[in-house]
Amino acid sequence: MEKKVPIWEKANLTIEEAAAYFGIGENKLRSMTGGEDCAFVLWVGNKRLIKRRKFEKYLEDQYSI
Repeated sequence: MEKKVPIWEKANLTIEEAAAYFGIGENKLRSMTGGEDCAFVLWVGNKRLIKRRKFEKYLEDQYSI
């Protein structure tokens, strides 16, 4: 039986989870995290994960995205 971890307890989110959690579109998230110097993205092979806490901090400091 697979144990589900609530999204607010996860350290890293998929693009789909991050879009639902933050209310930002998937395409916008992909464009924001495409650079190699992005501090809040974690690459696992070809899979892109958003570091939830770092992304929350990033959003707090932004006026617009």
